[in-house]
This record gives sequence, structure tokens and C-alpha cells, in this order.
Amino acid sequence: MEHTIENAQPRIAVLGNGANGSAIGVDVARAGLDVTFIDQWPANVEAIRLDGVRVQLAGHETVTRPPILHLCEVATLRSKFDIVLLLVKAYDTRWACELIKPYVADGGVVVGVQNGMTGDTIAEVLGANRALGAVIEITSAMYTPGIVERHSSHERSWFAVGPVHPDAAPHAEAVAAVLRHAGTVEVTDDIASAKWMKLILNAAELVPSAIVDLSIADCARDPLMRGLMLEAGNEAVRAAQLEGASIRPIFGMAATTPETFVETVLDELLAHYVLSHSRSTVLQDWIKDRHSEVDELNGYVVDTLARHGEQAPANTAMVEFAHAIERGELNRGRHLGGPLRQRVAELRPLPR
Repeated sequence: MEHTIENAQPRIAVLGNGANGSAIGVDVARAGLDVTFIDQWPANVEAIRLDGVRVQLAGHETVTRPPILHLCEVATLRSKFDIVLLLVKAYDTRWACELIKPYVADGGVVVGVQNGMTGDTIAEVLGANRALGAVIEITSAMYTPGIVERHSSHERSWFAVGPVHPDAAPHAEAVAAVLRHAGTVEVTDDIASAKWMKLILNAAELVPSAIVDLSIADCARDPLMRGLMLEAGNEAVRAAQLEGASIRPIFGMAATTPETFVETVLDELLAHYVLSHSRSTVLQDWIKDRHSEVDELNGYVVDTLARHGEQAPANTAMVEFAHAIERGELNRGRHLGGPLRQRVAELRPLPR
């Protein structure tokens, strides 16, 4: 009989085993659940097969040996998954969903445990009744295949889970039960707003800190950069409002207003969710000479405001500088702080 998500022992896949995918997958595996890793980084797959996944947290290290597949080996599967936790980059969402679609059980679900607004893409490929969105707040890093530096403890790792469409609502609690092995989970019927709240934070923290080659904490405590981070985040707040999102607290932060959200959530992040040396996912990508999610984060804010006839000078400048860095035209570093501020000023609309 084919497994369904209602089974007590669902078959789970973690598609994308970078730092966060491996950290979450290890927690699920160590809880005794049936989990398979699937990854696109060949060296990572081979390292995990040889030595297991090493997760380093607070001076301790665990070694876990989950089954793991290269992408090309997915075609050898003979059974289907009830829950797929999708942890690829936002720009890889569509092809990853197409890859795994034949191996998702009829009663199964795919969960976008990612940054960016990927829920609609998952629903388009898998169907509205098999798509969940998730907000993730885990700080970790992977610079060496098979080795995860986890910076946030389980008590300080947080998720929100909810259906992209009401048809998928029955899956939410089963997925939440799985993710609770990795951190605190909130089930919400407004995942779109929760995803916007995380995108606001991401627009403020990830690309700005990467451009100047600083940890998130060091960037946020630099007066020049903090102002630019808040400006980028506040533009994202405006975009969220125009899209009808509710400005609401996430990961246990204090009550807030649209005017105070960015500063409040950024300070909450610094106080409880990152270490002094925690680098953004964008900076980790650039260190490994990889393309970043700038277009799915700051670029999404720019595009959203443009659809509503408004401008996003801070986010536009972030996108310009990020693209120049990825093309090799600029070298990331603190020397870019002044030019970045100047470019934002140039892009601001003239007062009427």
C-alpha cells in the first residue's frame, strides 16, 4: 500500500543539503524518522557517503549517516515520498519541483523551506493541494563538503508553516511535527504574510552585509550600513503592504508596527539568532564563487514596487552592486560602503 502523509512513519526527502538542509535533515534523521538526502553538489554527496554529516554546534560535534543521492540517482527510485522538504536556492525551485514531482506520493506534499517567495511556483508544479510554504530562521554555514557549522541552537531555530492554498491545509500539522525536531514551529493560515516578513529581513541583512564582506552583526552595527539596511528593509515593508500582506511579528519578536518592524526584527536577529561571526547565505555563496539569490530577494522588492508604480532606491542599488560583484567587476569589501550609499542617494526620487 502506498504511504500517505497520514502515516505514522512518513517517507521524507530533504532536497538540497547545504548548511540548512543538512542541519534540518540530521535532526529529522536522529529523531528516528525515515529520511533521504538528495543534493546537487557532487563533492557534498560523496563526503556524506564516506564520512557522514558532521554538525558542529556550541563546541560539540555529531556525525550522522543518512542515505544520500546525487540528482542523477533520483531516477532510480522505486518508491515515493510523503513529505519533501525543499531547501534548494529560490532560483532553483521550479526545476527541483519538476525533478521530484514523479516521486511525491499522491497524498504527499512539497514544502518550500527556503528564502524568497517560492510558494506559487511549488503549487504550479505540484498542484495547490500539495504545496506548503515555510519561513526558516536557522543560522548555519557550510564551507567544506559534509561539515555544517550550526550557529543557532534548536531552541533558537524557528519555522512557520502554512498552505499556499487552503486545499493543502490538512498537510500543515504533519509537516510541523517533522520540523519540530529541528526547532520551534508555528502553523499559520497566512503563510504569504509570514514569507513577506522574512523577505523584509532578508532584504535588509543578506545582500548589504555581503557587499561589504562583513558578518551580519558587524554590518548592522556599522552606522553607515545600518542606515542602508533599514532603508532596504523599509522599502520591502512598503512592497509587502502594497501586496496586501499583514505586517506581523515573526520568530517570537515583540509586537511591532510597519514603521518599527525592520529595526525590531533586525535587533531580534542580532540578539538571539546569529553569532558575531555569522555570515549571510549570500556572502557564503560568493565565498564559494556561486550565484546568489539577490534577484529573488532585493530584486523581488524592486520588481514589486515597480508594478505599483513606486521606486526602491536602496534595493535597486543593492542589486546593481551584487550583480557587479558576481560579474567580477567589483570586489566585495568595506570600501564599497561609501559608493553604495552614494548610489542609493542618486536613485532616490527628487522631492516634488
